[in-house]
Amino acid sequence: MSTAGVQRHLRIGPGIMPRYCLIPGDLARAERIAAFFDNRREVIRNREFVGFIGEVDGVPVGVCSTGIGGPSASIAVEELANIGVDTFIRVGSAGGRQPHIPIGSVAIIHAAHREDGTSRAYLPPEFPAVADLAVTNALVDAARQLNQKVFVGIGTTRDAFYQKDENLTKLLTERGHVVAAEQEAATVFIVATVRQVRAGAIVAIDSNIWLPKPDPEEIQRRFREGEQAAIRIALEAVKLLAQRDAAAGN
Repeated sequence: MSTAGVQRHLRIGPGIMPRYCLIPGDLARAERIAAFFDNRREVIRNREFVGFIGEVDGVPVGVCSTGIGGPSASIAVEELANIGVDTFIRVGSAGGRQPHIPIGSVAIIHAAHREDGTSRAYLPPEFPAVADLAVTNALVDAARQLNQKVFVGIGTTRDAFYQKDENLTKLLTERGHVVAAEQEAATVFIVATVRQVRAGAIVAIDSNIWLPKPDPEEIQRRFREGEQAAIRIALEAVKLLAQRDAAAGN
């Protein structure tokens, strides 16, 4: 097999991964996403990166895990872009940041507060981390077609999971109307902007600091339902994007 163009970390070359790729953080979620594919085939397994290719209703699609946080997410987006991926949908988990967003909800993040460090290596902190409009619209339209309620809004991305500024958190909730907190969206949006590719994000809510905690089994049950809904919406969005790109000659 030729090694021309094989990427350092993903260990995959051009011509294998389709242009549309879902990028969960969790390796196991990548496998759960791939379970929806027809003609599924594993093409990546190295470090935190696990990837599959297949089809959804005839549309070629891929999935590749990114691991936790911005550094590894940036590697995944960079290397996938190098081999031809031009449309990314982060399918993740997040903490709810409004009291009306319970565990098990689904949120579409159209922009993100940049509390991460990786994105600052690409662009100054004043530059906005914004999702691609076509991808965001496809996610919103897909949710509507599936009759799935979603919360659409701003996310906040931070590096240190176990450290947070309580005053900032309160400010972002009350004045910024932030819907979700997670660890990759801002990085993905910024890297996609720099690489001139498209990226969007949809997340399932696995916690909410403003609400009482259910018991662990109930948390898992609700989250898995939300995760399944987010996956289905993301795959439906891929089909919509493929239709719209074909119609536009892209």
